[in-house]
Amino acid sequence: MNKSNIVLSNKSFNTVGSRPIRPDGSDKVTGIARYGADVFPSNYIHGKILRSPHAHAKIKSINLKQAEKLPGVIAIVTNKDFPDSVDISDKYLRNNSLAKDKVLYVGHAIAGVAAINPHIAEEAINLIDVEYEILDPVLNAPFGASDESPKLHNDLKTDLFGEKQDGKTNIASKFKHSIGDIQKGFEQSDIIIEKEFNTATVHQGYIEPMNVTAHWNNDSRIHIWISTQGPFQVREVTAKALGIRTSQIKVTPMEIGGGFGGKFPLYQEPVACLLSKKAGKPVKIIMTRKEVFEGTGPTSGSNVWCKIGSTKEGKIIAAEGFLSYEAGAYPGSPVEAGGKCMFASYDIPNVSIEGIDVVVNKPKVAAYRAPGATNATFATETIIDEIASELNIDPIDFRLMNASKEGTRRADGPKYPKIGAVEMLNAMKNHDHWKSPIKGKKVGRGMAIGFWFNGGNRSTCTIGVNPDGTIILVEGSPDIGGSRASIAMQAAEILNLDYHDVYPSVTDTDSIGYSDGTGGSRTTFATGWAAIEASKDVLSQMIERAAKIWGIKSKDVKYMERNFISKSDPELKLSFKELAGRLADTGGPITGKGTVSPAGVGGSFCGNIVDVKVDEDTGKVDIIRFTAFQDAGKAIHPSYVEGQIQGGSAQGIGWALNEEYFYDKSGDLKNSSFLDYRMPTSLDLPMIDTVIVEVANPGHPFGVRGVGEANIVPPPAAIANAIFNSSGIRMNVLPMSPMAVLNSIENDIK
Repeated sequence: MNKSNIVLSNKSFNTVGSRPIRPDGSDKVTGIARYGADVFPSNYIHGKILRSPHAHAKIKSINLKQAEKLPGVIAIVTNKDFPDSVDISDKYLRNNSLAKDKVLYVGHAIAGVAAINPHIAEEAINLIDVEYEILDPVLNAPFGASDESPKLHNDLKTDLFGEKQDGKTNIASKFKHSIGDIQKGFEQSDIIIEKEFNTATVHQGYIEPMNVTAHWNNDSRIHIWISTQGPFQVREVTAKALGIRTSQIKVTPMEIGGGFGGKFPLYQEPVACLLSKKAGKPVKIIMTRKEVFEGTGPTSGSNVWCKIGSTKEGKIIAAEGFLSYEAGAYPGSPVEAGGKCMFASYDIPNVSIEGIDVVVNKPKVAAYRAPGATNATFATETIIDEIASELNIDPIDFRLMNASKEGTRRADGPKYPKIGAVEMLNAMKNHDHWKSPIKGKKVGRGMAIGFWFNGGNRSTCTIGVNPDGTIILVEGSPDIGGSRASIAMQAAEILNLDYHDVYPSVTDTDSIGYSDGTGGSRTTFATGWAAIEASKDVLSQMIERAAKIWGIKSKDVKYMERNFISKSDPELKLSFKELAGRLADTGGPITGKGTVSPAGVGGSFCGNIVDVKVDEDTGKVDIIRFTAFQDAGKAIHPSYVEGQIQGGSAQGIGWALNEEYFYDKSGDLKNSSFLDYRMPTSLDLPMIDTVIVEVANPGHPFGVRGVGEANIVPPPAAIANAIFNSSGIRMNVLPMSPMAVLNSIENDIK
């Protein structure tokens, strides 16, 4: 097959860049779409999980006798039901699913119960008697990193540049990135500002709670139905936890009611599998909202120190940061990602970034939309803004003077290819929001920018041609924000078909080749690329069929405007639909396949302009106007890009002003409901205006950059800068709640 015969043009697009209706929309608005809680296998039973009331305690004993006697209870499992393992990562995985010797956070799972209905299962977990020896908790990273803190794990050793260090510790790992001479850079600086920042633990706030239904069948295969961002990851990690072969597990991803990175990790899946094995029946477990808050991964609370130096002319020549991130009970915070993004928006010759990953007595953290970047950028962008103010330089002009561009090297090593930071800043500078006068008393205007790398990773797609000329597209990346449409559109563009002639679907792990999950802003980029390759494969096969019909060589056939045409005799022509109808007579069905692991990822930059009003009597901050800008490379479906920008901005606003886990001194979470955990609603937000900037990514056939994550990065800093311009106070904590703002105002007066 000679794919070079396919005539394509990227100068203009037929489908890419349009705004068609999403293919799953009808099912979702009519209630046909099936989510994880909608799975009801024959003869299924209900599971519940006993969770720790203590943040840090040794488990002295677990007595199951009374629970086992309760009528209707069918199976009970504890950590003892897992196979033994000497691998620390395996042990941490299993111990997070069901605690063994210690509980490490309020909500830590201890035992699972399966019963004929959820009420009996819940009654049974209350009959399980656990004896604890309560220990002092560690509730933030700086204390956890200190010598005085209690140690959560006896076997944890610090990973320092790939080598394990001796001694008990709560520091799981350390890293350092640097370029240039940081000391010399500060010596040459005319203005230097350094500050410390603290951000609270926050949750992704997905509306659909965690759920799983598992059936350990009598043929030794396990079937899992679940709302997840990564079905293949669920398959692999569950197999690892259970000590079985990956091929024994089939994962079917259901529709997903929000994730934002939080629906990658493993929680109750191994427990449901073990209960199903013991019971001989399918087991369904659905978390309550309280269990979601207490028992699943939020993002890291953090302590960030930042120091930036500039010349009096406005050139940033030195930047230094130290990041201390909470990992939760087990290693794995996004501190390294935060370090890579911290100064990524700027071309700075001398940079030093260090970070530590610290275990604390909170749930093991999970990804949350550009994980780690928002914390670090909050520090960077508020100091950048302060320097611009001290130098009396327009904050956008100051950033333009120092913005990263093609060829800029980040401190962690990579040089940028073509990027859109400068173009995005120019769009901000020329926008009406920046140029228009500020309206109202005590209203301040601020701005900030941020960066996220975006991911590539592995994706697979298959395309089958129907006799009527339509196609069936099958892929393995769950659809959270419209990726069925964006992937189908890329296939339609290559095949030059009407978008409505493409029928996309997401399938289970048995029915498609390996695909990494929907996260890292990778899906439209990578799985879309797999669809492009599958489409090219389809065209190559159809060119061969046309050549066979005409008795000529395939190299003498071209495809243009939905027609296969003989190069030597233009009268020989078959439309895509006509040829599709003749496949049965020319060799049988055609299925194209595309498998990719693309390296051409293109980072995305996002910026915000925001107007706020501060009530200096109460500390309340109201968002008056908000405009978000983002470089999408090429917006495959502009409406979905706008939706991603608005969604990330809304979450960033919540992180900035309201959202936080509130723990008491004993480590008990006091706001584990949507009533007390204050996410913004439509009453708290203005209309969020969006501006899509398109600087094509040279690493993708259509110029795509991921757009799902960078938009959460700048809002807290932009709002903090607006608060300064409204009230004259510089905020260094998240959330900037009324109490925090009021305290800063009062301290400033003093």
